[in-house]
Parts: sequence; C-alpha cells; structure tokens
Amino acid sequence: MSRTSRTALPRRRSRHAAPAAGAVLLAAALTACGGGSDAGANGKGEMKQKPAMAVSVNLTGDQVKAGEPVTVTVAEGKLAQVKVTDGKGGELPGRIAADGRTWTSERNASPGTEYKVEAQNTDSRSANTQFKTSAADKVNKVSINIPKGSTVGVAMPVSLVFDNPVKNKAEVEKQLKVTASDNAEGSWGWFKDYSGKDRVDWRPKEYWKSGTDVKVEMNLNGVDSGQGGGLFARDYNTEFKIGKDRRIEVSLDTKKLSVTEGGQVVDTIPVSAGTPGGQKASWSGKMVLMAKEGTIRMDSQTVGLGDSYDKMVDYSMRLTWSGMYAHAAPWNSANFGSANTSSGCVGMSDAHAKSFYGQVQVGDPFEVVGKGSKGNAELGNGYGEWNLSWDEWKAKSALGGGAQNG
Repeated sequence: MSRTSRTALPRRRSRHAAPAAGAVLLAAALTACGGGSDAGANGKGEMKQKPAMAVSVNLTGDQVKAGEPVTVTVAEGKLAQVKVTDGKGGELPGRIAADGRTWTSERNASPGTEYKVEAQNTDSRSANTQFKTSAADKVNKVSINIPKGSTVGVAMPVSLVFDNPVKNKAEVEKQLKVTASDNAEGSWGWFKDYSGKDRVDWRPKEYWKSGTDVKVEMNLNGVDSGQGGGLFARDYNTEFKIGKDRRIEVSLDTKKLSVTEGGQVVDTIPVSAGTPGGQKASWSGKMVLMAKEGTIRMDSQTVGLGDSYDKMVDYSMRLTWSGMYAHAAPWNSANFGSANTSSGCVGMSDAHAKSFYGQVQVGDPFEVVGKGSKGNAELGNGYGEWNLSWDEWKAKSALGGGAQNG
C-alpha cells in the first residue's frame, strides 16, 4: 500500500536529518540575500543560514507505484509551487492542497518512468530530486481508426480497439475527449469488436456537418484498464476533418445504387447485390464505407462460403469486417439492375466501379434498403452504430448514458 513518509526540516546548517525509510528527501540550503527575515548576525558577525527544505514523495518500497497519483508533502511550512516532469519533458499537472502541505498530481504516474520533482515553498526555498515508478506487469495499447490529418465522410465514428480487456470502462472513458469545431453533440459507446476485443466508439447524434474539424484526446498514460488489461503507458491523439456530405443508398428492390451530394442525386448505378434467402444475402441497414482497398483477392473460404469464388477483384470498397464490399463484378454484368445474384457484395460494371471508387471517401454513409437481406450486421462488424437510436447509443456509455458536446 502506498504511504507518505515525512522528514522534518533540519534546524542547523551543519546537521541534516536522515530520510525516513520509504521517502524521497528533497533538501537544499539557500543563502539569504538582502537580509530577509531568516538572515542576520548571529552574535559572531556571521550571517545566519536559512534552513534546508525537506519534502517527501509517496513511495511503495523504493518506487512510486505506477497507476496512482504522485503526492509531494512538505515537512514544514507551505508549498508554493511543485513541478513533476518525465524524461521526455512531459509534465504531470497537479494541485496544492488548501493547507499548503501537499501537492497531488491530477493524473496517474506512468509505469517504468523516471520523474524529476522541483518544489518551492512560500519562503522561496527550493529542492529537487528524482524518483522512478514501478514497471507495469502488462501494458494495454489502443488502435485508432482515423489517421491524423485525414478527411473523412459524414458518418465516420471515432473507433478505439484495445489490445487487452478493459474492465475499468468508466475510468478509461473519463480520459477520452472529442472536440468538434461546431460543438456537435455525441457520445461514447462500448461493445465488442468483430475481433472479439473491447472497443469504444464516439459518434455524433446526427451525421457530422461537412467542414467540421475534430480533435480527439486520449489521456490514458498511467490509467489502469482493470483486471487482465494492464496499464496504459502513453497518451494518444488524432485530428481530422469532415469532407463532402456524400451519401450512398442501395435498393435491393430496384437493384440500383444512388449517390447524393448535399442532398442532390448526382449518380445512379445499376447493381446486383446478394442472393436472397441465405448466407449469400447482403447485409442491410446503415453502414459506413470503411476502406478503399483497390484490387484485392477475394476467397469465399475466408467468409464461410465454401469454394464459391476465388478471384482478384478491382475497385473494392469495404463495408463490413465479415467481407461485404462494393466492387467491380464484370462476370455478373447480365444481372446489373435486374437481379440480386452475388455472394453478398454489391457488384457493378468496371466503368461504374471506377467512377464510383473515384467519388467516394472513407466514412461516407452506405445504406442498404429493401427486401431480401439477412438483416443488419452486428454492431462491431464494421461501423454499425447508426442502426441504433440516439437513446440506445447513449445507453452504451460507461458513464451513465450521458452525451457530451464535442
């Protein structure tokens, strides 16, 4: 258990109190200049010395325990300023208590890190020292879906997938902040990713507005994931911009794909979607264009459809992790606009696929409507949060379902 040891101020310059076990002693004796209240003749014509300053840091053994706040305590007098920095120049913010005796960091100490403490009291005495934090038994890491500097479509959520389980979801969520230039309202929601890992996404209440600038701060350094998850050993951040308001809809009934920009239809493409009535049917509902992958190999055995196909496919645009795409399908040209006969994807001609691929951006909403689908994909199978109502989505927050303004 962490404890704070205190060392009394030395009374004379020539004698320094020994540090108590488990405490870091900061001591520095500064000569008074200009005849302050602690300076003056000692009867022998010599100047008296200001006593040294002593403070202690909460230690467990000979280290501060990672994943807990740092506490600096002054032995006598009151603290005026405390600065705690790591070897990379990062600073732990903190506050001095009302009685002036202690300073406590607002964030936890990072694992396996050396820190420097610079303290000053109200008598302008100061002291410096260094200490280390314990190494983490396990370190958790985060994968972020939006690279810094990206431009994405109006449906793109912020999506974080964790390497290890996150049991302390509320504590982790408190450290996540989304700031949007238009103050868009939104909320975090927790669920399992298609990979089986813990995942938390942030989506606005409505689709983003074109032109919005978004900043995401993940102040996770030193935060404990909970049992089996380990500590985070760094912060994360990203920022991106919302591009053109482009939306795609596929009708399984008319076998047509339509593209709207700014609310106006700019393109209509005949397509052939998944074969109704089984596993080859398309997913329906609101999806998000996840990635533009270009020419890729598609093998039916990887998605549980036996040896139905194994071929190179051009202009591939991913819609789900389970393998639903929009892409060029020249081998199925006889059915474009007339029948849904694919193995679940939305196929179109080479010419239409090339044009469509050039128009769209990652993050564009992609909705499939009409009869003959196999229903909505699971929430973690892509970006399925838009199939939930706003109240349903907010309820997935670990902080009581409260939304936040970006």
